[in-house]
Amino acid sequence: QLQASGGGLVQAGGSLRLSCAASGRTFSLYAVGWFRQAPGKEREFVAAISGAGGTTSYADSVKGRFTISRDNAKRTVYLQMNSLKPEDTAVFFCTARSGSHLYTDAPNWNFWGQGTLVTVSS
Repeated sequence: QLQASGGGLVQAGGSLRLSCAASGRTFSLYAVGWFRQAPGKEREFVAAISGAGGTTSYADSVKGRFTISRDNAKRTVYLQMNSLKPEDTAVFFCTARSGSHLYTDAPNWNFWGQGTLVTVSS
């Protein structure tokens, strides 16, 4: 089970940190990803991290601004979002899958949490 939190309203240029808390004893065996979905748009890949945290992947649109990390002892994955833009406004979802591959398409991810809304005002 995944629980996303940390969304909110922020001005352009600001920062937010999202958290994805997981239950289960084998959390470190799962890759975790973040996707987002803006109104009227498809769900899109944002970032992902391998089970041990040694490998990360980012969408081009967030590279250099967002950082994904994880604390397996706390069974939590974080998405630090800096230099936020109005176009980052979306519902952000965390997801997990067993294995090491960091897929960028949503159907390859097995477990989904509820979303958390991020709104960036201009």
